[in-house]
Amino acid sequence: MKKKGWIKRLFPGGNTSKGFYSYFDHIIDLKSANRLFLIKGGPGVGKSHLMKKIGHLMVAEGYDVEFHHCSADPDSVDAAYIPELKVALIDGTAPHVIDPKYPGAIDEIINLGECWIEDKMVANRSKIIKSIDENGNIYKRVYKYLAAAKIIHDDIEWVYGQAMDFEKLNIEANQWIEKLLKGIKAKKKAAKIRHLFGSAITYQGHINHTDTYITPLKKIHYIKGAAGTGKSTLLQRIADRLLEKGYDLEVYHEPLEPDKLETVIAPELDLAISINSSYDHCLALDLDKYLNMAVLEKYKDELMESDRVYTYLMDNVLCNLKKTKVNHDEIETYYIPNIDFGKVDAITEKIVERILQYK
Repeated sequence: MKKKGWIKRLFPGGNTSKGFYSYFDHIIDLKSANRLFLIKGGPGVGKSHLMKKIGHLMVAEGYDVEFHHCSADPDSVDAAYIPELKVALIDGTAPHVIDPKYPGAIDEIINLGECWIEDKMVANRSKIIKSIDENGNIYKRVYKYLAAAKIIHDDIEWVYGQAMDFEKLNIEANQWIEKLLKGIKAKKKAAKIRHLFGSAITYQGHINHTDTYITPLKKIHYIKGAAGTGKSTLLQRIADRLLEKGYDLEVYHEPLEPDKLETVIAPELDLAISINSSYDHCLALDLDKYLNMAVLEKYKDELMESDRVYTYLMDNVLCNLKKTKVNHDEIETYYIPNIDFGKVDAITEKIVERILQYK
């Protein structure tokens, strides 16, 4: 019996305090790719279905596949990538509009808009315009609340930062990093770094798929610490050291603050360092022990108030994201009945045939 491939689930973009933040250009290295299919078409035309269908067919063929999920609807995918074949399919529509960079040579457009029954689409013109514009307005509100939540989170981090003994922390952190890197020989190559999101703020809440990209690794190290204790800074230090030694990295960012790191993975070392509490059984460093509890007690009321406001803002984010999902589902009702899915299936079959040529 043929061994099935492994499915890795990630997020290439996210709803963040900076608006929609994209790492779509890190899904596949274009210059080393065999083929990139950019899937175009409106909501409900079958882009996600096409990519998932092809991805699962490749898994059945024994290939590992990455499904890059949509932060607007985590049940949908925005991309499917088959690393061994160096082939990817990516949704190239808004808010992550992508056009061919090396047209014909590497990337090409697959236009599922050709599968519309156009006269029926035109009949819903005013409804489609209204619904799409309304969705855009809801997202503007989402990003305002996320920006406000980040400001409050900054205040929480500031308080914990005031209570930290960073001098003592740095001594232990330096010792641990040296122990972690001991025996790891430098490679004679320039390291590559890949940036993605490992989790996302969605209408279903905060979602991650660490069981698909961290759990399979042999060496997992968890760094514990409250906001403001320096977890992301420590992860960045480790990442910099591994890059200096020539090791390729996968760096996963936090969804609220995309400048901050959540997980660093060195595939060549089968190694992950993460602040995801799901791996507390792999505790390597506890930054909380360097907190001065007397300082935290002094700011107890302020912390409680900031926590309350932060929770309120994030609840509003969730409420509005649920509205975008309802609105998006309504938009799809204008498209789905007016799609020739026979044409979509025919296009899917042709893409599969072309992908398998790279075996």
